Amino acid sequence: MRAVFDLFRPFVAPIAMILVVSGILLAFDDSRSGSSASMPRVAIVQHTTQAAIDEGVKGIIEGLANKGRIDGRTVRLSMFNAQGDLATANDIGRRVTDGSNDLVISASTLSLQTVANANRQSKVPHVYGIIVKSQRSGVGIGADPMDHPPWMVGYDSLINVPDVLKMALEFNPGLRRLGLIWHSSEVSSQIYTEEIRKTCKSLGIELLEANAENSTEVAQAAQSLTSRGVDAFLVSADVVTLVAIDVIVKAARNARIPVISIIPPNVRKGTLFDLGLDYVSIGRDVGELAASVLDGTSPASLPITNRAPGRLMINLNALEGLRDPWRIPQAARDRATVIIDKDGEHGPGAIKAAAGSASSPAPASR
Repeated sequence: MRAVFDLFRPFVAPIAMILVVSGILLAFDDSRSGSSASMPRVAIVQHTTQAAIDEGVKGIIEGLANKGRIDGRTVRLSMFNAQGDLATANDIGRRVTDGSNDLVISASTLSLQTVANANRQSKVPHVYGIIVKSQRSGVGIGADPMDHPPWMVGYDSLINVPDVLKMALEFNPGLRRLGLIWHSSEVSSQIYTEEIRKTCKSLGIELLEANAENSTEVAQAAQSLTSRGVDAFLVSADVVTLVAIDVIVKAARNARIPVISIIPPNVRKGTLFDLGLDYVSIGRDVGELAASVLDGTSPASLPITNRAPGRLMINLNALEGLRDPWRIPQAARDRATVIIDKDGEHGPGAIKAAAGSASSPAPASR
């Protein structure tokens, strides 16, 4: 045996050195990017493809990165989209709470509901956002900010409806009839419809409603409301109508009336204005909250609060061909974060110039 050891003695030191160096390099590489096995696994779930939800998910990823949770380096992200199908959404809820993830993040009320309902036994940490009012979602969240399941926490985001309708009256003091298409089974739509009804009553606006459960019914509802003489359409946080926003804008153009919205960025689809929320900013807050949970903060120790950073977006092109005198006051133009006109979309840096050129009188001839 000693003879065998003596035979391999010259190779022992080089092999030991190789193993030491390899270990150092592996440890260095893991410290930079995290080994695949050690990185926490996070599922991000959304109910459908829609601009506001997509912006929220974008913000969630940015918020995670702001706190050092970068996909492929310090966290493994898996993206899930039910594309508006409830059966698919329920299946996703079961998959992401089966123990294969360290955290689930849901974007939208429907995703909150499907994940929470599937997670009642597993109790996987769950952070949510891009919703209106979680207390009304039926997943065990109470009125007190600390009254929620200990494995679940998130942010509500509720816009002030009176501000939206008061702005509509500033743009057209003659507004008397408002058309609203909504899906009665959606919690977020129920909440906003109640607020819209109260606000319209207080402002002396007649609200005409039509229910729709899919895009085909949205088209029929829009036709019904225009035939009843509405002066404008209002689009709220209703997934069915948001997905079918092109249908509503087309019906409005045919009737020569505008569409106003509480969900940016629908101005890019042809609404006159959106007075609503900055969903990228809200998503960042949700992502940073999720990162704190990954870092060890217990959801049970955190309150549920309302995060509603606002933004105004205006589409001057939507004024063309309207039957009634809709006008955009200079104060609204100055306040807008985005203005769309015949020259394209202007960000904050170009707004005052765009607004000024649109409102300035032509020079007098000499």
